[in-house]
Amino acid sequence: MPDWDEDSPQLRHSLSAILEEIVDRADQRETPSVEMARRWQRRFMQDLKAEPRYVGKFRGEPGLERTGVKIGAFRGVAAAQVFAELKRFETRLKAAVKQVDRPIPAGAALNADQCDAVIDLCAWAHAEWVRIHPFANGNGRTARLWANFLALRYGLPPFVRLRPRPDDGYGDAGAQAMRGNWEPTSSVFRRLLKRFLDEFEE
Repeated sequence: MPDWDEDSPQLRHSLSAILEEIVDRADQRETPSVEMARRWQRRFMQDLKAEPRYVGKFRGEPGLERTGVKIGAFRGVAAAQVFAELKRFETRLKAAVKQVDRPIPAGAALNADQCDAVIDLCAWAHAEWVRIHPFANGNGRTARLWANFLALRYGLPPFVRLRPRPDDGYGDAGAQAMRGNWEPTSSVFRRLLKRFLDEFEE
């Protein structure tokens, strides 16, 4: 089995299968939940060499009560705070989706302001997931799935590459996200969407 951080065919296959399912169900506008993210992480970890107790489990849950994570110089929230942070994330995400859903009927084309609102929502959800870092491993992949889940919900393409990690300032934006600043991610996502659409038109 490949290591859980290795950019392996197994990982790419699993991520592609999850994304295909998200694409197929996008018009249903499912209510987002942290349990949805748990299922994603469990699925893309299933064929990888991973510590079983880390698969489908959030830090702070039984067996992971003291599991910390550190990305560069930054730490994710303390394991004891993950549950509360995820509850807050889910509540805010549901409220934001409800607000964005209202003026955008399913299948409707976005105007410029609506497109900006959707990209900001994608960026906020991605950055918050990165800041919390609720899993012991696989948070970046899950954050990118969140961004694409939300983009597809409103008719945008899945413009955030799942693997390998995007470039164009993505890593620096992630460092800012760890500090609680989601706006750099929004700027990166605008560039990634433009590049995706430009390449699609070629």
